[in-house]
Parts: sequence; C-alpha cells; structure tokens
Amino acid sequence: MKPKSTIKQPLHESEKASLRKHKVRISELLNYAVDELEVLLDATHERAKEIRALSEFQTIPSVGLKFAEDLVFLGYYSIDELKGKDGAQLTNDYELKKGFWTDPCVEDQFRLAVHYAATHDSTKKWWDFTEERKRYRHEYGYPASRPSTPWHEVTPINTKDKR
Repeated sequence: MKPKSTIKQPLHESEKASLRKHKVRISELLNYAVDELEVLLDATHERAKEIRALSEFQTIPSVGLKFAEDLVFLGYYSIDELKGKDGAQLTNDYELKKGFWTDPCVEDQFRLAVHYAATHDSTKKWWDFTEERKRYRHEYGYPASRPSTPWHEVTPINTKDKR
C-alpha cells in the first residue's frame, strides 16, 4: 500500500511522544502491523487496530480522517472488508447507527470506498458517484426506518459528527 503524506491521526500526546521516541512518522504507520503499532504507540490492541484502519482508509482517493472514522464507526478496519458491500446499504446502516440522516455526499463516499475496495481504481473521487447515488435514490428511495432528523439539526453536544 502506497503511503500518503497527508494522512492525519487523532493521536493522544503520549502516542505522539511514543512515535517520536521510535522515530516513526504518521505517514509510515501503514508499514506496521497492528501488534507492532501496539508497541510503537504504547496502546491497546483495539487502539492500534483503529489507528491502522484510519491510516489505511485515508489511502482511498479523496478520503480524509473524518470519513475514515465513519468507516471505523461502522466496524470496518480494512479496505478488504468493504469488498462486496453496497454503498447505499452502508449509508442506511450508518444513518440508523447515528440516529440521524446524513449529508448525501457521505453516501457518495461510501460508494467510492466500495468501488475502490473492488478495483483499487485511484482515478475516482467521491463526487464521481453523485449521479449514481441520485439515480439509485430516485428509483429506490430510502428505507422506512431512516431517521427523520437531518444531520444539520443535530447539535455537536449530542454527537461528535459535525456534518
């Protein structure tokens, strides 16, 4: 996997200090397995797994830290786990778990992530999936279980999501 110099991480100060001590840059985290990251970060297995996943998901073109966090929130920890998934269903699952409906561009990002997992096509960006999403939602709509509150009416006090 090709390292990306723009990878961002929500590291604690102690984790940053541990990386400095081991002379490891954030852009190099993908070079390490989860068990190695546990040692390098002085972190739990779960935390190291999350950090590794956040780095890996940011290798998808036009995916940043926030959306990488959304994928981990849904329980995904590698690009391979997205193979065979459906972007619309991931969106439906995400909205149910969050308790509010999200900006439509988030579905475009889910569609991109699934496409990338299947093809490793690095020429596509999330906005290349907008028309596909619009056609799909025009034909199939949203599930009856979709939350009724939109993301922009949710206060940051109630949720970390600031979309």
